[in-house]
Amino acid sequence: MPECVFCNVPKDEIIAENELALAFFDRYPVNQGHTLIVTKRHVETYFDATLEEKDSITRLLIDVKKKLDEEFHPDGYNIGVNVGAAGGQTVFHLHVHVIPRYRGDVPDPRGGIRRIKKPLVPYAAEGEA
Repeated sequence: MPECVFCNVPKDEIIAENELALAFFDRYPVNQGHTLIVTKRHVETYFDATLEEKDSITRLLIDVKKKLDEEFHPDGYNIGVNVGAAGGQTVFHLHVHVIPRYRGDVPDPRGGIRRIKKPLVPYAAEGEA
């Protein structure tokens, strides 16, 4: 089994950390400032993490947002977790994407993560009330 890339993040890449989680810039960013928050303990998915680890991720998310606000001044954020291969997970170590969003980075951002695939039912924000 290959070594988990998120189990050995180089110290000089860590931008924030606490007892159970750490954060670093994504090596394949979607937008400027795209950050990953990972558990220090190797767990595959969000559902495998303890409540304490989830709390640590949330606390670190607040710290990371402050840092990103100061450095990049985004206009919004997407926060997401891919779970399982069918959910798009490619590195099987829990990681939370913190993606700063900027006005004009896509033609129409309405719906945010709802646009990852064709919806089963039309989204009300797209003209249906």
